Amino acid sequence: MSEQPRRPRKPGKPYRRPQKDPVRILAFEALRAVDERDAYANLVLPPLLRKAREKEGPEKFDARDAALATELVYGTLRRQGTYDAIIADCVDRPLREVDPPVLDVLSLGVHQLLGTRIPSHAAVSASVELARVVLGDGRAKFVNAVLRKVARDDLDGWLERVAPPYDEDPEDHLAVVHSHPRWVVSALWDSLGGGRTGIEELLAADNERPEVTLVARPGRATPDELLGEDAAVPGRWSPYAVRLSEGGEPGAVEAVREGRAGVQDEGSQLVALALANAPLDGPDRRWLDGCAGPGGKAALLGALAAERGAFLLASEKQPHRAGLVARALDGNPGPYQVIAADGTRPAWRPGSFDRVLVDVPCTGLGALRRRPEARWRRRPEDLDGFAPLQRGLLRSALEAVRVGGVVAYATCSPHLAETRAVVADVLKQHPGTELLDARPLLPGVPDLGEGPDVQLWPHLHGTDAMYLALVRRTS
Repeated sequence: MSEQPRRPRKPGKPYRRPQKDPVRILAFEALRAVDERDAYANLVLPPLLRKAREKEGPEKFDARDAALATELVYGTLRRQGTYDAIIADCVDRPLREVDPPVLDVLSLGVHQLLGTRIPSHAAVSASVELARVVLGDGRAKFVNAVLRKVARDDLDGWLERVAPPYDEDPEDHLAVVHSHPRWVVSALWDSLGGGRTGIEELLAADNERPEVTLVARPGRATPDELLGEDAAVPGRWSPYAVRLSEGGEPGAVEAVREGRAGVQDEGSQLVALALANAPLDGPDRRWLDGCAGPGGKAALLGALAAERGAFLLASEKQPHRAGLVARALDGNPGPYQVIAADGTRPAWRPGSFDRVLVDVPCTGLGALRRRPEARWRRRPEDLDGFAPLQRGLLRSALEAVRVGGVVAYATCSPHLAETRAVVADVLKQHPGTELLDARPLLPGVPDLGEGPDVQLWPHLHGTDAMYLALVRRTS
């Protein structure tokens, strides 16, 4: 029996180097910094983009690259909870057993598939190439297999599959569909009140890209000057606000570069304006910002005080943040001083001020549009850590203001434990006080509730969820 001749061996596929995509590599690096260093994307991303723009050669970034990288980072962070539920349905192990860098690549891929208009084949291909570059060929195969499963359906189809029915578990349903931790959904719902429509609109607004809002600091810049910039439109509520439409770059605005204007959410502007316009009994010469870092409200208050010939003391406990306040106030036309001091251990005599602002440290649940990663870092027990400080700062503010003067208690959180509960507890201990109706001091702003305090909302006002209570000292 003769031997069969051997067939020639098919040559294997030649090895192909992975294609480096600078946009997706940058987005991956930003997500790793957020995860590994507890960094915030709004602090990590700008220097990465600046470095990419300065790089010469074929990998040089243009404006479209920067826009895509920004969308990939923020979109992935905002939708992290939803994407985790989808990925968990596509892998054969608990999600906690998937290496975090692999999970970041998968999440970036899922966002491209379900949250952008990038074609499915391109989203999978680009994500697999990214995996080859940053993870290696072996794990790139895993990424490819998972993303191909995800690509079989659209976002609505996946939500129907992975989210529990609303009728069975409303909070868990909303948590998965709108990508918020369950406890945050519950807390926001308690604060907002009402039925399903309002909470769904709020959670959806938290996942929208916020506009960039500028403030023209009185006496130093005018809204008309800022409106002369490309893509600029008037603010909704603050007379000093100007909004930049999509693509507007604050750093390109001359008044911002010179410190005569700044980036400031309209809700923050309204808080400062309400304090400045609150009616006083007696003189109006000395103002205090007791938690002034990083300096946005202090800069606006300083400009408003200067118009009346009043003095502003800006106090901030952390020295490096006090430096940011000093930079924001640099060039203020009126008298001011910046100090590094603990607001709960005052460096001033009792009854020294006519107007006092305390924008207290908090969980930041009112700014989830701008810091989407905060929703995944915060825990319910964090409230207990902030509570003593918030009450201590409000007590100190009431001691710092003179009889007839006004204190503004503000926080960028709508959580009732950080807002009305704090005010109610402290005022019980200070009988010589009264709550003022803050609503007339926000003229033209709708949906301010029953008062006398004010809670702003992203879905109703287009602002961060700022809370404001105005308290007059009566004795």
